[in-house]
Amino acid sequence: MIANTTITSFPEIIIIGEKQNFRTTLNKVYGDEGVTLYDFEVNNDVEEVPKPITLQWKVPAINVKGVWKPTTDFNKRIQADWELDNMESRISIDSPVISLFGNSDGNVLTFACSNAINKLEMNARLREEDNCFYCHVTFFTEQHYPLKNFKVQLRLDYQDWHFSDSLRAVASWWESFEQLKPAYVPDIAKTPLYSTWYQFHQNLDVPLLLKECRLAKNLGYKAIIIDDGWQTFDSNRGYDFTGDWQPDRIPEMAEFVKSVHETGMKIALWYSVPFCGEKSKAYKRFKGKFLTEDHRWAPVFDPRYPDVRQYLIDIYTNAARDWSLDGFKLDFIDDFRFYKDTPTKLGPDADYASINGAVDRLLTDVKDALTKINPEIFIEFRQKYTGPAMRKYGNMFRAFDCPGDATMNRLRIADIRMLAGNTAVHSDMVTWHADEPLEIAALQVINTLFGVPQLSVMLSETPEAYVNMIGFYTKYWNENADVLMNGYFLPSKPLANYPTQRVSKNGHLIIGVYDAWVVELDGAYTHIDILNAQIATQVVVRILNDLGAYACKVYDCQGNLIREENVVFSKGVIEVEVPECGIIRAEKIE
Repeated sequence: MIANTTITSFPEIIIIGEKQNFRTTLNKVYGDEGVTLYDFEVNNDVEEVPKPITLQWKVPAINVKGVWKPTTDFNKRIQADWELDNMESRISIDSPVISLFGNSDGNVLTFACSNAINKLEMNARLREEDNCFYCHVTFFTEQHYPLKNFKVQLRLDYQDWHFSDSLRAVASWWESFEQLKPAYVPDIAKTPLYSTWYQFHQNLDVPLLLKECRLAKNLGYKAIIIDDGWQTFDSNRGYDFTGDWQPDRIPEMAEFVKSVHETGMKIALWYSVPFCGEKSKAYKRFKGKFLTEDHRWAPVFDPRYPDVRQYLIDIYTNAARDWSLDGFKLDFIDDFRFYKDTPTKLGPDADYASINGAVDRLLTDVKDALTKINPEIFIEFRQKYTGPAMRKYGNMFRAFDCPGDATMNRLRIADIRMLAGNTAVHSDMVTWHADEPLEIAALQVINTLFGVPQLSVMLSETPEAYVNMIGFYTKYWNENADVLMNGYFLPSKPLANYPTQRVSKNGHLIIGVYDAWVVELDGAYTHIDILNAQIATQVVVRILNDLGAYACKVYDCQGNLIREENVVFSKGVIEVEVPECGIIRAEKIE
């Protein structure tokens, strides 16, 4: 019954699909102040496997500078309609939202779908024949099991406000759905932590780990993630031994955890959730219950089987209980997906036909089981599995791995944060070469401060000046965490990789400037901090109104006070001298 049906309204939405027995309805259920909501339903009298169905509409390409998608990183340009790749969204990949933004960062159109678990495809591409953006959401592109009824909501936002406000509104809208309610976020998820990965890799040494814990704690870090290596003596890159999760390299794990706690640090362990290495005992046990065995790393568990899910749940709950763990880093969730050799005919003991539905059940049960043991447990996920569904199970989202890339780290933190609500957003782990000049190394840290900093530096081998730098920024972050994490966050110029960012709360404004960009001040804040996150010794400030007198202190990247003076912030442009990667702190004089 589906054959290019047109729904007349603004915008004119076309339902496109091959003729099949399914009936489709699209009803406008809300329309006010630039926001429109539609209910889209697909129904049949009997269960069948649906063919792809697309909702398509167009908008004029007027004042559109770029197109924001959740994980396109540096690529926020406009696509032409002959570029065929679409954005894929599912439970563990991306988020079903796209935003067209204007030349002043204003929202032109932000559209989102409530279906954050099943796979769908989306895009907004410019057609040169009429200079319009053709937007679409396509369902059932990877449907291998029958269904009878399907219902989602589509949200279109044309409001004239900052594009980041549109994205925050989408995140709040997702939270209104019962199946997308976010998990509780404990305080420990919102504190700086130390990660072993970039410095230790798999070569973990218990005495050195404890030494690093003590040093990190003194610098203001409050937790450590023991990454890959604790479960195996194999130091080759790869996952042949995953699946059994026995603490081969740290056999007295409970004692080790106790020793970490005695340093004042919390501790989490890393697990690659989907992988079952061919050299593990679990591989033989679950033979025939894999999504694929032809994976670059290891065979992938099939969560559609309840015994597979229970096996994984037991691994994590036993570890949490027996070792008194405070958290988990659950990795590679995005590898739970359909592969070319994934079986569509399942054994009689499978209880889910949908892989994404089974992943939802697995992670829900994992979260519920772990929080029964420890209500304050923290669970980290990394990009690209940082969408609205993943907020149900995890309380920490981390920028995808970008070692040594301060710009990418900053950009990914911002992109995650705009959709993350109150879920803690962490940087990728900070690291640098041993011969890196101090101020260049400082760029790695100062670019993380609008997220929760994660550190992966061998502190016991780090020169004093670099330790001072880490300590200064970490102390600043801890003292201003409420503003940095809970304030109104505004990243500017997405096509320029957010060269300035700002956050404000209760009269305190913090601005990060990362390139030769003019900083604008437009309100009388009681406290103004400017982070000079660049290799330059001046910051240019355009003051839009007379703001009065401020007592200013200027610090270098080690926290040394370089200068203090009273400055009148009068309307106009001023240039402030500040060391490379230094901080200006201004307090209003009453």
